[in-house]
Amino acid sequence: MDGQIYGVAFLLLLCIATALPENPLPRTTLSSSTTGASSTSAGIGINSNSVLVALLDSHYTELAELVEKALLLQTLEDAVGRQNITILAPRNEAIDRLVDPEFKRFLLEPRNLPSLQSLLLYHIIPSRLHSRTISRQTSHLTLTGEHLELPAGSISDPDVILRPDGVIHGINQLLIPRSVQQDYNRRRSLADILAVLPTGAPDVDPRTHRLKKPAPPVPLGVPPVLPIYDAMAPGPNLAPAPAPGPGSGKHHFDGHSQVKDFIQTLLLYGGYNELADILVNLTSLATEMGRLVSEGYVLTVLAPNDEAMAKLTTDQLSEPGAPEQIMYYHMIPEYQTEESMYNAVRRFGKIKYDTLRLPHKVVAREADGSVKFGSGEGSAYLFDPDIYTDGRISVQGIDSVLFPPEENAPVEEVTPAADRKPSTVTRHTKLRRGKLLETACKLLGDFGRSRFVSCQ
Repeated sequence: MDGQIYGVAFLLLLCIATALPENPLPRTTLSSSTTGASSTSAGIGINSNSVLVALLDSHYTELAELVEKALLLQTLEDAVGRQNITILAPRNEAIDRLVDPEFKRFLLEPRNLPSLQSLLLYHIIPSRLHSRTISRQTSHLTLTGEHLELPAGSISDPDVILRPDGVIHGINQLLIPRSVQQDYNRRRSLADILAVLPTGAPDVDPRTHRLKKPAPPVPLGVPPVLPIYDAMAPGPNLAPAPAPGPGSGKHHFDGHSQVKDFIQTLLLYGGYNELADILVNLTSLATEMGRLVSEGYVLTVLAPNDEAMAKLTTDQLSEPGAPEQIMYYHMIPEYQTEESMYNAVRRFGKIKYDTLRLPHKVVAREADGSVKFGSGEGSAYLFDPDIYTDGRISVQGIDSVLFPPEENAPVEEVTPAADRKPSTVTRHTKLRRGKLLETACKLLGDFGRSRFVSCQ
C-alpha cells in the first residue's frame, strides 16, 4: 500500500516538473533588463537580423573596421531604430589600395575623428533604396546633411545584402564629401602658401627705384620723364644683371614651389610633422620664407624633431609671437650643409651664425664627431643631416629646441663717491734696453766714455 502511495506521489511530481518552463527567468532579471533597455530607445529594435549586424559580419571588413574606429555604432543604431537605411559599402580594395596613404593616415589621426565620421555617414542614406530606385535618382540626402551625387557605374554589387531594416549596395570607390576634402586640404596641402606680393602692394620701378605712378600723357617735344643719369646708364650688354626675384621680371627663383617641396619633404621624411604644422597652420612663416627665397635670399633651417617639439610647454607657446620668435632663432640666412658646418667647426673650433632673430646668434662647435649647437642643457646635436638641399634652402635635423642665452649680466652695486676710499697704486717702471744698445754702452764704458744719457 505504501509503495502505491509513493508511486502516485512520484507521478504527480513528474507531471508538475514537465508543466513548468525549461528556463524560467526571475522577475528581478526581467525588470533590470527592461530598465537598462529603456535608457536607449534604439537598443530595443536591434536584433541579429539587423543590417548593422550584417555589415559587421560581411566581407566589407575595411568599412566595418572604420565604423568601429569612428565610434559610430550607437549613432547607426539610433538611425536604424527610427527608419530604414541604405548603406553604400566600398570594396576592401577601394579603401586599402585605391585611397592615398597620406589621406588614410589623415583620417586615422585622433584629432581628425569628425572628418572620419563625416566620411562614413556620407555613405549612408536615411531611406530604403533598391538598385532600380537608386539608379533613377541623381541626388540623395545622406546622414551628414550633404547631398550625394552617385557617379554612374559606381555600384558594383547591387542589393548584396537585404534586411528588414536596410539595404547594402557594394560600390567600387570611396566617396569623399566636399567638407572632408576641404579639411584635408586645409591641414596638409600648401595651397594657402603664396610666395608673391600681396594685392595692393606698391609697385617699384627697377630703373628709377621709385614708386610707379600712372604716367600722364606726355606731349611731343617735352623733356624726358627719366632723369638724365638714368638715361645715360649703360645698355643691357654692359649693365649688371638685376637681382633675381619678382621685381626683376625674370622670376629666377620660385619661392612658393621651393618652400612647398621643403615642407612636403619634411612630412615624407617623418618625425618633423610638428614643425611643418607650425610653419603652415600655426604661423605664416612658410609665406615669409617663400618671399625671401623669391627675392634671392638663402636659408638654412635647423629643424627640431617631433620629440623635441613635444617638450615645449604651453607657457612657451602661449605668448603672442612666441612660435615665430622660436622659429626665427632656428633660421640662418646662409646656405650651409652638414659638410660645410662640420668643416668650419673642425677648423675654427667655434662658429657663431647669424639668425633671423636679431641680434641673437647661434653658436656651433664640434662634439662627438658631429656639430653641436648651443651650450649647456639647451644644446642640440645635428643628427639628421641634409634632409632637404636645393641650393636655396637647406634643412638640418636637430634633436632639441634652441633658445637664445639669457642676457642677465650681474649688476654691480654702485658705491657713493663720498664713501669711496682713494686707492694708492705704486707702479715701478723699469727701462727696457735692446741688445744692441747694451752692447754699445758696454764698449763705451771700456773706453771711459760712459757719460751718455742713454746709457744711464
